[in-house]
Amino acid sequence: MPQNDTPYRRSQMTTTRRSLLRTAAGVGLAAPFLGLGVGSLARAQATAGLKPIKFASNASAICLAPVFVARDHGIFEKHGLDVEIVNFGASTEALLEAIATGKADGGIGMALRWLKALEQGFDVKITAGTHGGCSRLVTLQSTGITELSQLKGKTIGVTDLAAPGKNFFSILLHQSGIDPETDVKWRAFSSDVLEIAAERGEIDAIADGDPRAYFWLKDTPGKYVQVASNLDHGFENRVCCIAGLSGSLVRDDPATAKALTRALLEAQDWTVARPEDAAKAFLPQAPRGRTVEDLVAVLKDQTHDHSPTGGNLKTEIAQYATELKQINIFRRSTDPEQFAERVYADVLTA
Repeated sequence: MPQNDTPYRRSQMTTTRRSLLRTAAGVGLAAPFLGLGVGSLARAQATAGLKPIKFASNASAICLAPVFVARDHGIFEKHGLDVEIVNFGASTEALLEAIATGKADGGIGMALRWLKALEQGFDVKITAGTHGGCSRLVTLQSTGITELSQLKGKTIGVTDLAAPGKNFFSILLHQSGIDPETDVKWRAFSSDVLEIAAERGEIDAIADGDPRAYFWLKDTPGKYVQVASNLDHGFENRVCCIAGLSGSLVRDDPATAKALTRALLEAQDWTVARPEDAAKAFLPQAPRGRTVEDLVAVLKDQTHDHSPTGGNLKTEIAQYATELKQINIFRRSTDPEQFAERVYADVLTA
């Protein structure tokens, strides 16, 4: 978290090309760098002694803005890490697979997207929750639907049939006495078509995530109604996204696993204290035309101060496992407590 209200910033490199080469030559490193520019040389010196890490990310997800805060404000370097952020787009399955297969050392994704894959045996350990919020179920006001109970017999649009929004709102529907498999119909559309499908009457509601769903509500007041989100109906203090590290990193290099988790949590604290910094860090990936003020509003609507670790994290994982069993996403034979024990890692106290 920022200390004394002064952000940790990477020191500026003012050394000339000639002095950089001379310094490199003094330690026997000049030859490999002769073809590089000053910027490359400066980075090589700045990252000397840091642990290289590949971190998988979805650059379009605003709830991952703290990752870019950690990059831009030197938090990763502070914890001894040279982190390369690799964008896997909106494919969180590809992101998780990259971590499990060693193509990335860690990443952040939505719990209700990842947990099923972890039940199937992916070698990824959850070391922290990062925040709550970012999934919304909305309807056009013209439908008259304002409550979950009114969705029986209706059609809900999602980006895919394994989307975390589908899983989460299936849980809420089940808890409201509606069978999410037989009492509602789910239809998949690409993200840029969901709103059109609703306007054409092809679907009665949309289950989607921020920032898109947030701006549907805010840009056209009175057009959409939020029926539910993953910050209500008893989920106010539940995590949405989780940090996962490769199982091999956790087992073979616990110090680095601890440092990376600490850096991510510090970036969460920074985002809470200075959401403007997080908004500025995310702005290059934001939807066209959005301002820093727009993005700050989205971040403040999420709970970036809810980042459970240790026993609290394990409890939340077990709760989700229980709920996913109830809607037939998890196998009936899966024991939620044993599952949570297997997939989480308390790297901060190990």
